[in-house]
Formats: sequence, C-alpha cells, structure tokens
Amino acid sequence: MGTMTPPGNAPATPPGAGTTARRTTGLAPGDPGYRRVMIAAATAGLASFNAMYLTQALLPSISDSLRVSPTTAALTVSATTGLLAVTVVPVSIISERIGRRTVLRASVLAATVLSLLLCLAPGISSLIGLRALQGIAVAGVPAVTMTFLAEEIRPSHLGRVMGLYIAGTSIGGLMGRLIPSWFLEITDWRGAALAGASVAFLLGLVCAWALPPQRNFTPKKITLRHEVSAFRRHWHNPRLVPLFLLPFMLMGSFVSLYNYLGFQLTRQFGLSEIWAGMVFLLYLSGTWSSARAGALSARYGPGKVLTASSAISVAGLLVMLVPALWTTVLGALMFTASFFAAHSTASALVGARADGDRAEASSTYVMSYYLGSSILGWALGHVFDLGWTPLVISLAGVQLVSLALTLYADRREGRRERRQGGRRGERRRGQKATSSAAGH
Repeated sequence: MGTMTPPGNAPATPPGAGTTARRTTGLAPGDPGYRRVMIAAATAGLASFNAMYLTQALLPSISDSLRVSPTTAALTVSATTGLLAVTVVPVSIISERIGRRTVLRASVLAATVLSLLLCLAPGISSLIGLRALQGIAVAGVPAVTMTFLAEEIRPSHLGRVMGLYIAGTSIGGLMGRLIPSWFLEITDWRGAALAGASVAFLLGLVCAWALPPQRNFTPKKITLRHEVSAFRRHWHNPRLVPLFLLPFMLMGSFVSLYNYLGFQLTRQFGLSEIWAGMVFLLYLSGTWSSARAGALSARYGPGKVLTASSAISVAGLLVMLVPALWTTVLGALMFTASFFAAHSTASALVGARADGDRAEASSTYVMSYYLGSSILGWALGHVFDLGWTPLVISLAGVQLVSLALTLYADRREGRRERRQGGRRGERRRGQKATSSAAGH
C-alpha cells in the first residue's frame, strides 16, 4: 500500500500538553518523539497485518487437516476482515473521545494475543470464531493510525512517516503469510500458526512501547446526530463515492486471488506448501509500486494512475489464464503491483477530497476495503469450486468494473477542474478590469 493521508480534526492541544502554537506544527526530524512515532508506525503495520493474514498461507493445510472445503477454510480470512469492516467505523468514532493512542495500543496488543490462541482451536468453528474476534480487535489499527499520524506529524514530513506505516502493512501481510508457510515443512498448521503469531506478538509489544503520548489530540464530544450527518454528507459527495466503491472491488479481488492461488499451485503444479508460500514474496512488488504511485500521481494526476493500475490488473489476470506456472506467477506479479498502486492512490485521495470529518471519511474507505475482502473473498470461493479459469475470469470482470469506475471518476474530476479553472480566469479578468478602471 502507499501513502494514505486523511488528516484528522484540526490539531489542538490537550490540557497540560503545552501551547497550541507549538503543537499545531507537528513533529519533525530531530524533535523528541519523532523517532518513536516512526518505530510505532512501522511496527503497527507489521504486527497487525501479520496477525490479520496469519491463516491465509495455511488454507490448504487447514482444509486437509480439518477436512473442510477451500471455501470453508477461507472463512478464517473472511471472518477477520468482515468483523474488522463492521468494527472500524465505531472504533474510529470512539477514538475521537478516548484518543488514537489508547485505541492503537489496545488494538495491536489484543489482536496479537489472540493470534497466540489460534493453535489451540479444536475445530474449524472455533478457529473461525477466534479469527472473528481478531477482526474486532485489530480494527483499531487501520481505523486510527493514519489519523494519528496526520495529527502528530508536521505536514511536510507526513508522507515519509505515512509511507513507513503503509510499507509496514505490506511487509507485515507478507510476514503473516510467509513465516507460517516456512514452518509447514517441519510442523502442522497449528505449529506454523504459533510461529507466525509469536513474531506478531513481539512486534505488537514494540509498537505499544514506542507510541508516544499524543500532543495534538483534543477529545471531541460524540453525538449520534453529528456522526450520521458526517457519513451521510460523505456518501452524498460525488467526488468521494467512487473512492468508497473502488476499495470493495480492489481488495475483494486481491484477497480472493491469494486465498485460492495456493490451492492452484499445490494441486495443479505440484508445488510443496513452502514453495507455494513463496508466492507471497510478490507482495514486495507492492512496496515498490505504492511508493512509485505517489510520484506518478504528482506528475500525471491520481486519476491517470488509478486508470493505468486497473488496466494492468486486468492484463495480469488475462496472463494467468495461460495454464503454465511461469504465467501464473507473472500474472500474479502484475496484479499485485497494480493493486497496491491503485490502493495507495485511492486512499490518499479520500483525505484530500473529504470536506471535513476526515476520520469518518477514512474509516468509510477502510470499511469498504475490508467488506470487499470478506464478502468477495468468501463468495468467489464458490466460483473456484468450478475451477481456476472461472475464478480468474470472474476476477477480471470485477477489475473491468473498477476500470470503468476510475475512468468515470477521472473524467468527472477533469470537468470539475476545467470549470474551476474557468471561474478563476473570469475572476482574474474581472480584477484586472476593476484595477484598470480605478487607474483611470
């Protein structure tokens, strides 16, 4: 993922935290606490996303060990992302009252502790239940981390720290899939899950220690009327609606692909589970592409980057239709890099286009993102029951809808900018005419 910068409420100083003027500038390199924020940002992403996707690389092993279908095994991923999706908005609202730091610490510790319990699940139902609890626990990290950073870091340095968090989520997701897959060579899925969970827990401890006290947070009185009004206003903003729909399809397709790719690699191409797990190294392409997306957006505009990313994802899926191992991996690489580029670009636009109440806008984006992961990640398993080709074609169809949506949004935004440019030109001409008349 790339830089996501939804600013929070206007920075202010909590009682006893110092002067308002000092706080509103935010932290910069060399300031006390800046280095700790960087450590906390990175480890928040590493720990939480490690825990969130801990079972994804284990799905074939869980399916065989517990004698359930791939679609049922995939519920251990969908349960987490689904409960996260429905929890992220309430948690975001609560953070407006009790503070982002409190939510972050509780969330990262609870989610990683629950990871340690997964290996004790006696059956698929209890495993899915624990994973659902993890979704509730981990929701605080994506719900408030970006707002926390936007409030605490000086704007000129925010991109660097935000990028560190986003890179942490990418690498954390990779670790959550890769570490358990390595251990499958020497133990069963329970031992592999415990190994991955131990790493997540240690990272969670570092994050909880590193988080500095907030300096720019002021508790906000929470009223149901205001929150409902904020969400209604965002959903009536034509500039935001496409950005709320897009992550549902992006993340839904992405998680669906990786839920069932392991089954294809082991059953169709005969790879061992450790070698099938190595496919998650393709996530590193996302670390590169999300960073490049920011530079390309500045040069060509975010709409063009979103459109190109969607087109590349469709091309990658078409490559995967060729029944060979190298084309499957190449297509997955193209799809993965384009997904992270699109996600980083779209998420950054939410904060820029939200008209106030940016925490609520950000949490709406995150909710849609993980609802797509949960709903499509599970539903497309039934398509996979029909075969690999129907799954890939279905994913390509979803991405074509995403491409159409980005084209529509880009053209609409272009017309808006041209109208604004025309109005600014008219005002300048009017000012010049007034100045000329005054000179006479």
